[in-house]
Amino acid sequence: MADQIIEHPPITLDDLLANEARVEIVDGEMIEMTAGGMTNGIIGMNIGTPLRLYLRENPIGAVAQDNVTFLMFSPARRLKDSFVPDVCFIFNENVPPGWNPETPHPGVPDLAVEIVSPNDNPEVVIKKRQTYLAKGTREVWVIYPRAREVQQFMAQGVKIYNNMEDVIDTSGLFPNMPPLTLADIFDLPVWAIKSHEDEA
Repeated sequence: MADQIIEHPPITLDDLLANEARVEIVDGEMIEMTAGGMTNGIIGMNIGTPLRLYLRENPIGAVAQDNVTFLMFSPARRLKDSFVPDVCFIFNENVPPGWNPETPHPGVPDLAVEIVSPNDNPEVVIKKRQTYLAKGTREVWVIYPRAREVQQFMAQGVKIYNNMEDVIDTSGLFPNMPPLTLADIFDLPVWAIKSHEDEA
């Protein structure tokens, strides 16, 4: 006897906006977002702040943290994907004409930064990264706080940084930006560093 296929009703934009929990949609499945800790928040600031300073001198776009929903070009009546990166950047020329910035962005970020929490599903992290790139995101940075590693994915390949002196290659999006090192990204208070060491 063949397995019975259970059809789930499509998730609409109205469903997404009405949901009180913080959720993402990955391949048509609604997933409640894992609550991030202070460590992830600090790392997000450590990335977002130098980008913001760069953009003050080079107003080519906008950077934001943790509250921007991207619909990944999914139709409003049947959302296939809807992501909320921990840090995002979009070029000015990629802002949709007539878009209300108080609503979810219909497309993709040019840069998506995903800071992995201990309870995140690795398969979901991989699926999101693949979807970002397939839909047109130029770079995806996947940050692993416990391992103190950054993986930078682009259409042409991946760069992995795991030495505190490593400098992130920002030239593709932010030409002539001051160096951003792994030590800058993982610049954490002593109590946060000790917490990670205790969990190791």
